[in-house]
Amino acid sequence: MHFFKHLIQALLVCVIAIAPASYAVAEATSKTASSASSKKHTNRVSAQYRVRSDSTRNMRPVKMHAHARKSRRMVDREMFDAYSGKSSQGLNLAIASTKALVMNQNTQEVIFGKNLDTPTPIASVTKLMTAMVVLDAKLNLNDEVSITDMDVDYLKGTSSRLPVGTTMTRGDLLNLALIASENRAASALATHYPGGKARFVQDMNAKAVSLGMLNTRFEDSTGLTSNNISTAMDLAKMVHAAYQYPLIRQITTTSDYDLYVNHRREPLHFHNTNALVRESGNSSWEIGLSKTGYISEAGRCLVMQATIAGEPLIMVLLDSVGKLTRIGDAKRIKKWMENHYSTLTSQRDDGIVLTGLSMSKSLADDAN
Repeated sequence: MHFFKHLIQALLVCVIAIAPASYAVAEATSKTASSASSKKHTNRVSAQYRVRSDSTRNMRPVKMHAHARKSRRMVDREMFDAYSGKSSQGLNLAIASTKALVMNQNTQEVIFGKNLDTPTPIASVTKLMTAMVVLDAKLNLNDEVSITDMDVDYLKGTSSRLPVGTTMTRGDLLNLALIASENRAASALATHYPGGKARFVQDMNAKAVSLGMLNTRFEDSTGLTSNNISTAMDLAKMVHAAYQYPLIRQITTTSDYDLYVNHRREPLHFHNTNALVRESGNSSWEIGLSKTGYISEAGRCLVMQATIAGEPLIMVLLDSVGKLTRIGDAKRIKKWMENHYSTLTSQRDDGIVLTGLSMSKSLADDAN
């Protein structure tokens, strides 16, 4: 009995001595297996996302634009409020519009140019040419005309508050086309033109040629088609020509227009598509002519004649991203002009007084 008691004690001592070593071996084995599994998984993930040099040899670097990283609304707000309008050098005017021009209307001096001769769709800026053709034909603006099915937009599917059958004067159509950029109104002006739409478009192109707009082509009176193309330089000529029509100046700078149609008790209210015109009564803007435009192919467009720093300027802003960018560009141009330009008057030997602009740094030298 005494023998068995000593044997059991010896066995317990052996178990206690061996257990820690066995646990250490098991733990080490477990860690080794876990490490191998983790390494295998890591290698698999790395292989899945590894970039092969042979497959990227011919790839070009991609620049991530702001509008691809942020919502459209945030981009609009950033460009409208925070964009200083200066380059990194601090002196040059920075414009977000893809094509742009600022011209002294009196001297024809191009103060700022960006992709001046690049043809681009011009959207509803087209309607300035539409108005000139109508007025050149000396048609009676008090004649009543109707919206027909020919004036419905089956190309883009845009909506309108002028149902087929709506009757109004030609003058009303002209107001709606220029103030609210009403497409059916602009179409009806061509539909009820002597010779119809085909002759109207023909006269639009003839007018463009007469103005020296050699890089311009029109295919309709609304601008809904992307085949209505022009350049910033050509549009400056068109704005200058349209400015010579007092009625176009008056209409395009009207902020709101009310129209009674189809025996409605209340008038339809239309507002100017240019926010600067709508706000001009409470701002320092002196706008003499204005027209906006938009289709997806053209981007946001704006052309204006405005007096800034005491000088009449023509501004052309094409292919802007976001609803507020073109307005922001116009405000940056105004601010830059007021800060960097001053009226310069000199007298020649023959007694003629020359009035021009002096600037701290020439933009024409740095424009792209």
